[in-house]
Amino acid sequence: MTAISIDAPHDIRDLALADEGRRRTEWSERSMPVLRQIRARFAEERPLAGRRIACCLHVTTETANLMITLRAAGAEVALCASNPLSTQDDVAAHLVRDHGVHVYAIKGEDNETYYTHIAQALAFGPDLTQDDGADLVGSLHMISLGRLGDLSGPVRRMAEALSVEERTALVARVRGSTEETTTGVIRLKAMAIEGILQFPIVAVNDSRTKHMFDNRYGTGQSTLDGIVRATNILLAGSVTVVAGYGWCGRGLAMRARGAGAHVIVTEVDPVAALEAKMDGFEVMPMEEAASRGDLFCTVTGNIHVIRAEHFRRMKDGAIVANSGHFNVELDLDGLAEISTARRHVREFVEEFVYDGRRIMVLGEGRLINLAAAEGHPASVMDMSFANQALAAEFLVEHEQTLERKVHCLPASVDAQIASLKLAAMGTGIDTLTDEQVTYLASWDAGT
Repeated sequence: MTAISIDAPHDIRDLALADEGRRRTEWSERSMPVLRQIRARFAEERPLAGRRIACCLHVTTETANLMITLRAAGAEVALCASNPLSTQDDVAAHLVRDHGVHVYAIKGEDNETYYTHIAQALAFGPDLTQDDGADLVGSLHMISLGRLGDLSGPVRRMAEALSVEERTALVARVRGSTEETTTGVIRLKAMAIEGILQFPIVAVNDSRTKHMFDNRYGTGQSTLDGIVRATNILLAGSVTVVAGYGWCGRGLAMRARGAGAHVIVTEVDPVAALEAKMDGFEVMPMEEAASRGDLFCTVTGNIHVIRAEHFRRMKDGAIVANSGHFNVELDLDGLAEISTARRHVREFVEEFVYDGRRIMVLGEGRLINLAAAEGHPASVMDMSFANQALAAEFLVEHEQTLERKVHCLPASVDAQIASLKLAAMGTGIDTLTDEQVTYLASWDAGT
Protein backbone atom coordinates (compact mmCIF):
# COMPACT_ATOMS: atom_id res chain seq x y z
CA MET A 1 0.00 0.00 0.00
CA THR A 2 1.33 3.44 -0.90
CA ALA A 3 2.20 6.10 1.63
CA ILE A 4 -0.29 8.95 1.78
CA SER A 5 -0.45 12.40 3.29
CA ILE A 6 -1.51 12.64 6.91
CA ASP A 7 -3.90 15.39 5.78
CA ALA A 8 -5.56 13.36 2.99
CA PRO A 9 -9.39 13.65 3.06
CA HIS A 10 -9.74 9.85 2.86
CA ASP A 11 -7.92 6.62 2.09
CA ILE A 12 -10.14 3.81 0.84
CA ARG A 13 -9.82 1.01 -1.68
CA ASP A 14 -12.09 2.20 -4.50
CA LEU A 15 -14.66 4.98 -4.66
CA ALA A 16 -16.39 3.11 -7.51
CA LEU A 17 -17.71 0.62 -4.93
CA ALA A 18 -20.00 3.25 -3.40
CA ASP A 19 -23.24 2.14 -5.09
CA GLU A 20 -23.00 -1.35 -3.61
CA GLY A 21 -22.11 0.13 -0.22
CA ARG A 22 -25.16 2.38 -0.35
CA ARG A 23 -27.47 -0.56 -1.16
CA ARG A 24 -26.09 -2.68 1.65
CA THR A 25 -26.17 0.18 4.15
CA GLU A 26 -29.82 0.82 3.28
CA TRP A 27 -30.53 -2.89 3.79
CA SER A 28 -29.08 -2.73 7.30
CA GLU A 29 -31.03 0.43 8.09
CA ARG A 30 -34.28 -1.52 7.72
CA SER A 31 -33.31 -3.49 10.83
CA MET A 32 -32.20 -0.45 12.85
CA PRO A 33 -35.44 1.33 13.84
CA VAL A 34 -34.12 2.70 17.14
CA LEU A 35 -31.14 4.41 15.53
CA ARG A 36 -33.43 5.65 12.77
CA GLN A 37 -35.68 7.38 15.32
CA ILE A 38 -32.68 8.93 17.07
CA ARG A 39 -31.42 10.17 13.69
CA ALA A 40 -34.74 11.84 12.95
CA ARG A 41 -34.58 13.73 16.26
CA PHE A 42 -30.92 14.60 15.76
CA ALA A 43 -31.68 16.03 12.31
CA GLU A 44 -34.14 18.45 13.93
CA GLU A 45 -32.18 19.34 17.09
CA ARG A 46 -28.58 19.15 15.75
CA PRO A 47 -27.06 18.39 19.18
CA LEU A 48 -23.58 17.79 17.73
CA ALA A 49 -23.42 20.87 15.51
CA GLY A 50 -19.86 22.15 15.20
CA ARG A 51 -18.34 19.04 16.75
CA ARG A 52 -15.51 17.04 15.18
CA ILE A 53 -15.72 13.36 16.00
CA ALA A 54 -12.97 10.83 15.25
CA CYS A 55 -14.22 7.24 15.30
CA CYS A 56 -12.12 4.07 15.40
CA LEU A 57 -14.73 1.39 14.70
CA HIS A 58 -15.33 -1.61 12.45
CA VAL A 59 -16.29 -0.14 9.07
CA THR A 60 -19.48 -2.08 8.39
CA THR A 61 -22.98 -1.29 7.15
CA GLU A 62 -24.17 -0.91 10.73
CA THR A 63 -21.36 1.51 11.54
CA ALA A 64 -22.27 3.44 8.40
CA ASN A 65 -25.72 4.05 9.82
CA LEU A 66 -24.16 5.39 13.02
CA MET A 67 -21.90 7.71 11.00
CA ILE A 68 -24.91 8.97 9.03
CA THR A 69 -26.68 9.62 12.34
CA LEU A 70 -23.72 11.63 13.69
CA ARG A 71 -23.66 13.64 10.47
CA ALA A 72 -27.41 14.29 10.80
CA ALA A 73 -26.69 15.64 14.29
CA GLY A 74 -24.39 18.23 12.76
CA ALA A 75 -20.96 16.66 13.40
CA GLU A 76 -17.96 16.50 11.10
CA VAL A 77 -16.77 12.88 11.20
CA ALA A 78 -13.55 10.98 10.53
CA LEU A 79 -13.60 7.17 10.63
CA CYS A 80 -10.74 4.68 10.73
CA ALA A 81 -10.91 0.91 11.18
CA SER A 82 -10.50 -0.71 14.59
CA ASN A 83 -9.24 -3.93 13.00
CA PRO A 84 -7.23 -4.50 9.79
CA LEU A 85 -9.65 -7.16 8.52
CA SER A 86 -13.03 -5.73 9.51
CA THR A 87 -13.51 -3.04 6.84
CA GLN A 88 -16.17 -3.43 4.16
CA ASP A 89 -14.62 -1.49 1.28
CA ASP A 90 -17.90 -0.70 -0.45
CA VAL A 91 -19.28 0.82 2.76
CA ALA A 92 -16.19 2.99 3.14
CA ALA A 93 -16.68 4.27 -0.41
CA HIS A 94 -20.37 5.02 0.23
CA LEU A 95 -19.61 7.06 3.36
CA VAL A 96 -16.98 9.11 1.55
CA ARG A 97 -18.99 9.79 -1.59
CA ASP A 98 -22.51 10.18 -0.23
CA HIS A 99 -22.07 11.47 3.33
CA GLY A 100 -18.83 13.42 3.42
CA VAL A 101 -17.23 11.20 6.08
CA HIS A 102 -13.42 11.18 6.10
CA VAL A 103 -12.83 7.41 5.97
CA TYR A 104 -9.37 5.90 6.43
CA ALA A 105 -9.83 2.14 6.12
CA ILE A 106 -9.01 -0.66 3.68
CA LYS A 107 -9.82 -4.32 4.27
CA GLY A 108 -6.62 -6.32 4.71
CA GLU A 109 -4.45 -3.28 5.38
CA ASP A 110 -1.04 -4.01 6.88
CA ASN A 111 -0.02 -2.77 10.32
CA GLU A 112 1.77 0.28 8.92
CA THR A 113 -1.34 1.37 7.04
CA TYR A 114 -3.61 0.57 9.99
CA TYR A 115 -1.67 2.95 12.24
CA THR A 116 -1.32 5.52 9.47
CA HIS A 117 -5.11 5.61 9.40
CA ILE A 118 -5.24 6.08 13.17
CA ALA A 119 -2.77 8.94 12.81
CA GLN A 120 -5.00 10.51 10.16
CA ALA A 121 -8.03 10.25 12.43
CA LEU A 122 -6.08 12.00 15.19
CA ALA A 123 -4.80 14.66 12.78
CA PHE A 124 -8.47 15.42 12.06
CA GLY A 125 -8.38 17.33 15.37
CA PRO A 126 -11.39 15.78 17.14
CA ASP A 127 -13.12 17.15 20.20
CA LEU A 128 -14.95 13.83 20.69
CA THR A 129 -13.82 10.29 19.87
CA GLN A 130 -15.53 6.93 19.59
CA ASP A 131 -13.43 3.82 20.06
CA ASP A 132 -13.70 0.05 19.74
CA GLY A 133 -10.71 -1.35 21.60
CA ALA A 134 -9.22 2.00 22.78
CA ASP A 135 -6.49 2.23 20.13
CA LEU A 136 -7.41 5.85 19.37
CA VAL A 137 -7.62 6.94 23.00
CA GLY A 138 -4.55 4.90 23.90
CA SER A 139 -2.53 6.70 21.22
CA LEU A 140 -3.76 10.08 22.45
CA HIS A 141 -2.64 9.27 25.97
CA MET A 142 0.79 8.08 24.86
CA ILE A 143 1.16 11.48 23.17
CA SER A 144 -0.08 13.24 26.32
CA LEU A 145 2.40 11.35 28.51
CA GLY A 146 5.26 12.02 26.13
CA ARG A 147 5.76 8.30 25.53
CA LEU A 148 6.34 8.74 21.82
CA GLY A 149 8.69 5.77 21.71
CA ASP A 150 5.79 3.49 22.67
CA LEU A 151 3.67 4.62 19.73
CA SER A 152 3.45 2.78 16.43
CA GLY A 153 5.64 4.25 13.68
CA PRO A 154 3.03 6.30 11.79
CA VAL A 155 1.45 7.77 14.94
CA ARG A 156 4.88 8.49 16.39
CA ARG A 157 5.96 10.33 13.25
CA MET A 158 2.73 12.34 13.26
CA ALA A 159 3.29 13.31 16.91
CA GLU A 160 6.99 14.11 16.40
CA ALA A 161 6.06 16.55 13.63
CA LEU A 162 4.10 18.58 16.19
CA SER A 163 5.53 20.96 18.74
CA VAL A 164 5.02 20.24 22.42
CA GLU A 165 2.33 22.92 22.47
CA GLU A 166 0.57 21.38 19.49
CA ARG A 167 0.60 17.93 21.10
CA THR A 168 -0.86 19.40 24.27
CA ALA A 169 -3.57 21.18 22.27
CA LEU A 170 -4.39 17.98 20.32
CA VAL A 171 -5.17 16.10 23.54
CA ALA A 172 -6.72 19.06 25.39
CA ARG A 173 -9.22 19.60 22.58
CA VAL A 174 -10.80 16.18 23.22
CA ARG A 175 -13.71 16.66 25.61
CA GLY A 176 -14.70 13.00 25.92
CA SER A 177 -14.85 9.58 24.32
CA THR A 178 -17.08 6.54 24.08
CA GLU A 179 -15.92 2.92 24.14
CA GLU A 180 -17.73 0.09 22.38
CA THR A 181 -16.18 -3.15 23.59
CA THR A 182 -15.14 -5.06 26.72
CA THR A 183 -11.44 -5.05 25.84
CA GLY A 184 -11.40 -1.28 25.45
CA VAL A 185 -13.27 -0.72 28.71
CA ILE A 186 -10.71 -2.88 30.53
CA ARG A 187 -7.86 -0.76 29.14
CA LEU A 188 -9.62 2.50 29.98
CA LYS A 189 -10.45 1.47 33.54
CA ALA A 190 -6.77 0.58 34.02
CA MET A 191 -5.89 4.10 32.85
CA ALA A 192 -8.42 5.58 35.27
CA ILE A 193 -6.92 3.58 38.17
CA GLU A 194 -3.48 4.96 37.23
CA GLY A 195 -4.98 8.47 37.28
CA ILE A 196 -3.86 9.34 33.76
CA LEU A 197 -7.21 9.75 31.94
CA GLN A 198 -7.27 13.14 30.26
CA PHE A 199 -11.01 13.27 29.59
CA PRO A 200 -14.23 11.43 30.58
CA ILE A 201 -15.13 8.13 28.94
CA VAL A 202 -18.61 6.67 28.46
CA ALA A 203 -18.38 2.88 28.55
CA VAL A 204 -21.08 2.06 26.01
CA ASN A 205 -20.27 -1.62 26.49
CA ASP A 206 -21.48 -1.42 30.10
CA SER A 207 -25.00 -0.44 29.05
CA ARG A 208 -27.37 -3.37 29.48
CA THR A 209 -28.86 -2.81 26.03
CA LYS A 210 -25.35 -3.28 24.65
CA HIS A 211 -23.54 -6.14 26.38
CA MET A 212 -26.56 -8.29 27.19
CA PHE A 213 -27.62 -8.34 23.53
CA ASP A 214 -24.71 -7.37 21.26
CA ASN A 215 -22.15 -9.47 23.15
CA ARG A 216 -24.40 -12.46 23.74
CA TYR A 217 -26.65 -12.74 20.70
CA GLY A 218 -24.54 -10.77 18.23
CA THR A 219 -21.19 -12.39 19.03
CA GLY A 220 -22.76 -15.81 19.46
CA GLN A 221 -24.31 -15.83 16.01
CA SER A 222 -21.73 -13.87 14.03
CA THR A 223 -18.78 -15.85 15.39
CA LEU A 224 -20.23 -19.12 14.19
CA ASP A 225 -21.15 -17.41 10.92
CA GLY A 226 -17.52 -16.41 10.39
CA ILE A 227 -16.19 -19.84 11.30
CA VAL A 228 -18.59 -21.62 8.97
CA ARG A 229 -17.97 -19.20 6.09
CA ALA A 230 -14.21 -19.66 6.47
CA THR A 231 -14.27 -23.46 6.76
CA ASN A 232 -17.67 -24.86 5.71
CA ILE A 233 -17.41 -27.32 8.61
CA LEU A 234 -20.36 -29.14 10.16
CA LEU A 235 -20.83 -28.05 13.77
CA ALA A 236 -23.21 -30.87 14.66
CA GLY A 237 -21.30 -33.66 16.36
CA SER A 238 -18.14 -31.60 16.83
CA VAL A 239 -16.43 -30.85 20.12
CA THR A 240 -16.30 -27.06 20.38
CA VAL A 241 -14.15 -25.43 23.05
CA VAL A 242 -15.18 -21.93 24.14
CA ALA A 243 -12.51 -20.06 26.11
CA GLY A 244 -14.22 -17.55 28.37
CA TYR A 245 -17.77 -17.46 29.73
CA GLY A 246 -18.52 -13.76 29.83
CA TRP A 247 -21.42 -12.40 27.81
CA CYS A 248 -19.70 -13.25 24.52
CA GLY A 249 -18.78 -16.73 25.69
CA ARG A 250 -22.31 -17.38 26.93
CA GLY A 251 -23.70 -16.48 23.54
CA LEU A 252 -21.16 -18.52 21.60
CA ALA A 253 -21.60 -21.61 23.78
CA MET A 254 -25.37 -21.37 23.53
CA ARG A 255 -25.33 -21.01 19.74
CA ALA A 256 -22.78 -23.80 19.25
CA ARG A 257 -24.90 -26.16 21.35
CA GLY A 258 -27.93 -25.13 19.33
CA ALA A 259 -26.08 -26.16 16.17
CA GLY A 260 -25.47 -29.62 17.61
CA ALA A 261 -21.94 -29.24 18.97
CA HIS A 262 -20.76 -30.73 22.25
CA VAL A 263 -19.46 -27.65 24.07
CA ILE A 264 -16.59 -27.44 26.54
CA VAL A 265 -15.99 -24.19 28.42
CA THR A 266 -12.66 -23.09 29.89
CA GLU A 267 -12.52 -20.31 32.50
CA VAL A 268 -10.33 -18.67 35.16
CA ASP A 269 -13.23 -17.11 37.10
CA PRO A 270 -14.76 -19.68 39.48
CA VAL A 271 -18.19 -17.97 39.45
CA ALA A 272 -18.32 -17.88 35.64
CA ALA A 273 -17.12 -21.50 35.51
CA LEU A 274 -19.83 -22.52 37.96
CA GLU A 275 -22.44 -20.74 35.85
CA ALA A 276 -21.25 -22.59 32.74
CA LYS A 277 -21.47 -25.87 34.63
CA MET A 278 -24.99 -25.08 35.81
CA ASP A 279 -25.91 -24.16 32.22
CA GLY A 280 -25.08 -27.73 31.23
CA PHE A 281 -21.62 -27.34 29.69
CA GLU A 282 -18.51 -29.34 30.47
CA VAL A 283 -15.94 -27.18 32.25
CA MET A 284 -12.22 -27.98 32.41
CA PRO A 285 -8.79 -26.35 32.05
CA MET A 286 -7.54 -25.63 28.53
CA GLU A 287 -4.76 -28.17 29.09
CA GLU A 288 -7.39 -30.93 29.23
CA ALA A 289 -9.68 -29.48 26.56
CA ALA A 290 -6.82 -29.08 24.06
CA SER A 291 -6.67 -32.78 23.24
CA ARG A 292 -10.45 -33.11 22.90
CA GLY A 293 -11.52 -30.14 20.80
CA ASP A 294 -12.27 -30.10 17.09
CA LEU A 295 -12.91 -26.35 17.13
CA PHE A 296 -11.52 -23.76 19.56
CA CYS A 297 -12.61 -20.13 19.91
CA THR A 298 -11.33 -17.57 22.41
CA VAL A 299 -13.56 -14.78 23.73
CA THR A 300 -11.75 -13.63 26.88
CA GLY A 301 -10.15 -10.23 26.20
CA ASN A 302 -6.88 -11.59 27.61
CA ILE A 303 -3.49 -12.50 26.16
CA HIS A 304 -2.18 -15.97 25.15
CA VAL A 305 -5.21 -17.95 26.25
CA ILE A 306 -4.18 -20.71 23.84
CA ARG A 307 -0.41 -21.21 23.99
CA ALA A 308 2.25 -23.50 22.55
CA GLU A 309 1.66 -26.16 25.20
CA HIS A 310 -1.99 -26.29 24.16
CA PHE A 311 -1.24 -26.39 20.43
CA ARG A 312 1.08 -29.34 21.09
CA ARG A 313 -1.81 -31.36 22.50
CA MET A 314 -4.32 -30.67 19.73
CA LYS A 315 -5.51 -33.36 17.37
CA ASP A 316 -4.83 -33.38 13.63
CA GLY A 317 -7.10 -30.93 11.83
CA ALA A 318 -8.02 -28.88 14.91
CA ILE A 319 -9.47 -25.45 14.00
CA VAL A 320 -8.55 -22.42 16.11
CA ALA A 321 -10.26 -19.02 15.98
CA ASN A 322 -10.60 -15.89 18.06
CA SER A 323 -13.57 -13.60 18.58
CA GLY A 324 -12.02 -11.37 21.22
CA HIS A 325 -11.06 -7.88 20.09
CA PHE A 326 -7.30 -8.41 19.69
CA ASN A 327 -5.49 -11.33 18.08
CA VAL A 328 -3.21 -11.69 21.12
CA GLU A 329 -5.60 -14.25 22.62
CA LEU A 330 -3.83 -16.85 20.46
CA ASP A 331 -0.06 -17.24 20.86
CA LEU A 332 0.57 -17.39 17.13
CA ASP A 333 4.28 -16.68 17.53
CA GLY A 334 4.51 -19.69 19.80
CA LEU A 335 2.65 -21.81 17.26
CA ALA A 336 4.94 -20.63 14.47
CA GLU A 337 8.02 -21.52 16.52
CA ILE A 338 6.97 -25.15 17.04
CA SER A 339 5.65 -25.62 13.49
CA THR A 340 7.72 -27.13 10.70
CA ALA A 341 5.55 -25.81 7.86
CA ARG A 342 2.72 -23.39 7.23
CA ARG A 343 0.58 -22.48 4.24
CA HIS A 344 -2.74 -20.87 3.31
CA VAL A 345 -5.26 -23.55 2.37
CA ARG A 346 -8.40 -21.40 1.99
CA GLU A 347 -9.23 -17.73 2.25
CA PHE A 348 -8.90 -16.85 5.95
CA VAL A 349 -7.48 -20.33 6.79
CA GLU A 350 -3.77 -20.90 7.47
CA GLU A 351 -2.46 -24.41 8.15
CA PHE A 352 0.39 -24.96 10.63
CA VAL A 353 2.08 -28.38 10.74
CA TYR A 354 3.44 -29.65 14.04
CA ASP A 355 4.72 -33.20 14.56
CA GLY A 356 2.77 -34.39 11.52
CA ARG A 357 -0.47 -32.84 12.75
CA ARG A 358 -2.24 -29.91 11.09
CA ILE A 359 -3.66 -26.97 13.05
CA MET A 360 -5.89 -24.51 11.18
CA VAL A 361 -5.85 -20.88 12.30
CA LEU A 362 -8.69 -18.70 11.05
CA GLY A 363 -8.49 -15.03 10.04
CA GLU A 364 -4.93 -14.47 11.28
CA GLY A 365 -6.32 -14.89 14.79
CA ARG A 366 -8.30 -11.67 14.42
CA LEU A 367 -12.02 -11.20 15.07
CA ILE A 368 -13.36 -14.09 12.98
CA ASN A 369 -16.89 -12.71 12.80
CA LEU A 370 -15.59 -9.63 10.97
CA ALA A 371 -12.56 -11.14 9.23
CA ALA A 372 -14.55 -13.85 7.43
CA ALA A 373 -18.15 -12.61 7.77
CA GLU A 374 -20.09 -9.36 8.20
CA GLY A 375 -20.09 -8.97 11.96
CA HIS A 376 -23.22 -8.73 14.08
CA PRO A 377 -26.69 -8.56 12.54
CA ALA A 378 -28.03 -5.03 12.15
CA SER A 379 -30.97 -5.64 14.48
CA VAL A 380 -28.67 -6.10 17.49
CA MET A 381 -26.26 -3.34 16.47
CA ASP A 382 -29.30 -1.07 16.40
CA MET A 383 -29.19 -0.99 20.20
CA SER A 384 -25.40 -0.79 20.47
CA PHE A 385 -25.14 2.15 18.11
CA ALA A 386 -28.18 3.84 19.64
CA ASN A 387 -26.07 3.84 22.81
CA GLN A 388 -23.12 5.29 20.89
CA ALA A 389 -25.22 8.09 19.39
CA LEU A 390 -26.83 8.99 22.71
CA ALA A 391 -23.47 8.76 24.49
CA ALA A 392 -22.04 11.40 22.14
CA GLU A 393 -24.99 13.65 22.94
CA PHE A 394 -24.56 12.94 26.66
CA LEU A 395 -20.89 13.93 26.56
CA VAL A 396 -21.70 17.24 24.88
CA GLU A 397 -24.51 18.02 27.31
CA HIS A 398 -22.37 17.26 30.39
CA GLU A 399 -18.84 18.10 29.23
CA GLN A 400 -18.46 20.84 31.83
CA THR A 401 -19.31 18.62 34.78
CA LEU A 402 -18.13 15.06 33.98
CA GLU A 403 -15.10 13.83 35.89
CA ARG A 404 -12.14 12.28 34.10
CA LYS A 405 -13.15 8.69 34.71
CA VAL A 406 -15.11 5.87 33.05
CA HIS A 407 -18.86 6.54 33.20
CA CYS A 408 -21.95 4.51 32.36
CA LEU A 409 -24.89 6.00 30.56
CA PRO A 410 -27.83 6.67 32.90
CA ALA A 411 -30.23 3.74 33.40
CA SER A 412 -32.97 5.92 31.92
CA VAL A 413 -31.14 5.88 28.56
CA ASP A 414 -30.98 2.08 28.69
CA ALA A 415 -34.71 1.97 29.40
CA GLN A 416 -35.43 4.42 26.56
CA ILE A 417 -33.50 2.30 24.06
CA ALA A 418 -35.17 -0.90 25.23
CA SER A 419 -38.62 0.70 25.02
CA LEU A 420 -37.99 1.93 21.48
CA LYS A 421 -36.76 -1.52 20.47
CA LEU A 422 -39.80 -3.24 21.98
CA ALA A 423 -42.16 -0.81 20.25
CA ALA A 424 -40.44 -1.46 16.92
CA MET A 425 -40.91 -5.20 17.50
CA GLY A 426 -44.60 -4.71 18.26
CA THR A 427 -44.16 -5.88 21.85
CA GLY A 428 -45.96 -4.27 24.80
CA ILE A 429 -45.16 -4.54 28.50
CA ASP A 430 -46.95 -3.78 31.76
CA THR A 431 -46.66 -0.53 33.70
CA LEU A 432 -46.66 -0.19 37.47
CA THR A 433 -49.88 0.85 39.16
CA ASP A 434 -49.81 3.72 41.64
CA GLU A 435 -50.21 1.18 44.43
CA GLN A 436 -47.18 -0.79 43.19
CA VAL A 437 -45.07 2.35 42.91
CA THR A 438 -45.94 3.25 46.50
CA TYR A 439 -45.25 -0.29 47.73
CA LEU A 440 -41.82 -0.44 46.09
CA ALA A 441 -40.86 2.90 47.64
CA SER A 442 -42.00 1.96 51.17
CA TRP A 443 -40.44 -0.04 53.98
CA ASP A 444 -43.25 -0.41 56.50
CA ALA A 445 -45.49 -2.96 54.76
CA GLY A 446 -44.53 -6.20 56.58
CA THR A 447 -45.44 -9.82 56.01
